[in-house]
Amino acid sequence: MPDIKDKVIAITGASSGIGEATALLLAGRGAKLVLGARRADRLQALARRITENGGEAVCLAMDVKKREDLTALVALACNNYGRIDVMINNAGIGPISLLDELRVEDWEEMIDVNIKGPLYGIAAALPVFRRQGSGHFVNTLSTAGLIIKPTMAVYAGTKNAMRTIAEGLRLEAGPHLRVTNISPGFIRTDFTGSMTSPEIKAEMAKRMDEMAISPDAIARAIAFAIEQPADVDISDIVVRPTAQA
Repeated sequence: MPDIKDKVIAITGASSGIGEATALLLAGRGAKLVLGARRADRLQALARRITENGGEAVCLAMDVKKREDLTALVALACNNYGRIDVMINNAGIGPISLLDELRVEDWEEMIDVNIKGPLYGIAAALPVFRRQGSGHFVNTLSTAGLIIKPTMAVYAGTKNAMRTIAEGLRLEAGPHLRVTNISPGFIRTDFTGSMTSPEIKAEMAKRMDEMAISPDAIARAIAFAIEQPADVDISDIVVRPTAQA
């Protein structure tokens, strides 16, 4: 397999969960990390951890709801390392609820973070990838978009919107750009933190305690897609706990 070493990789939502696990794994394989997230303290601590262990990482406190922040993240990569090889659109939220509850603000927030955020990442990185003649988008989606369940309608809708957008991007990308979707199942993260329904939050936390697997599983899947030869595009990977129906 080609080496991940020296690839310049930007990750949104990097301060915890899947983003953090992916940053640590890729740094261990020699990638140069450009880390973005809202929580500056956790983000800076992660960057320090990577550099103190001999890796390379820079970070930017940013919000994927702001297009200019994604532009700044890609600029940080180019200014520090002269290029960007992989853009991992990982930031996402899931304040799920029954539609009857009319939590419209939660719906809007999911649209802003889960759809517009990755679109802003594409808008920031795509022109750079075109100039370079190479690049790779990795999008963190969800198994919620594969099997639709009650309370998941809007969340699944945002993930499936990105699934459609990513497929369109892949078809338009041509022979030198790659697009990968990763669909995690129950992963041990702070996913429930964005949930505003106390009952659903408690139920989801219980189910995660029962079956969730480590975010390292997703990090390994992302690394697998990145390390493929340039003419191999891993389009979709589903990773779920063995116990998950």
